[in-house]
Amino acid sequence: MRFEPDPQDPETLMIHDPGCQQLVGYETRIDAAGACVVSLDVGPQHLNRHGILHGGMVATVLDVVCGNTASRYFDPEGHAALVTVALNLSYIAAMGPGRITATARATGGGKSTAHVMGELRDADGRLLATATGIFRRITKR
Repeated sequence: MRFEPDPQDPETLMIHDPGCQQLVGYETRIDAAGACVVSLDVGPQHLNRHGILHGGMVATVLDVVCGNTASRYFDPEGHAALVTVALNLSYIAAMGPGRITATARATGGGKSTAHVMGELRDADGRLLATATGIFRRITKR
């Protein structure tokens, strides 16, 4: 994983992950205040057989935004290593191709666990899904 300044806003960092991010195609940004935003341009590869955004893509984007938010909760200046303990999703509305944006906020926790709430919206601001997650800080091996 590497961090680079966002060409559009030097105060914002872009996270580049070599794994799932490259496969799915989402973008992850963290602003100067530590808020994380994950966006994805939904294309045919992200749709299910009904032509709507696949639930697994919704889960992936919400897990990423909530996880990065939890990481900043533990380490506001760095990027704490963690794992998802639980992620509960509520699917609210369907959509086809277009841009989606996920945001999250930490709602509490302690030294090793963080609780986070996330939202996924379409380009018009319509709520598509919500998430609540629990994340545990780990030691990198």
